[in-house]
Amino acid sequence: MTEIVIVNGARTAMGGFQGSLASVTAPELGAVTIKEAVARSGLQANDIEEVIMGCVLPAGLKQGPARQAMRQA
Repeated sequence: MTEIVIVNGARTAMGGFQGSLASVTAPELGAVTIKEAVARSGLQANDIEEVIMGCVLPAGLKQGPARQAMRQA
C-alpha cells in the first residue's frame, strides 16, 4: 500500500484586475507557490511525486494550469 502524506500547503498572492500582478500568469504564480511549499516542507523537489492544485478562473491559460505550474517549479 502506498502511503499518502500532505506535507505542506501554500496559496498564491491575490491581485486586483490589471494590478501589479497582471503581467504574471497563473502558472507562474503557481510555480512560485509550489517552490515555497517545497521549501517549507524540508523535502527535496525530486521526492515529490504528485502536486494537487486548484485554479479558480482558468480561462485563457491553455490546458492544465496546475501541471504547468508544477513543471515550472
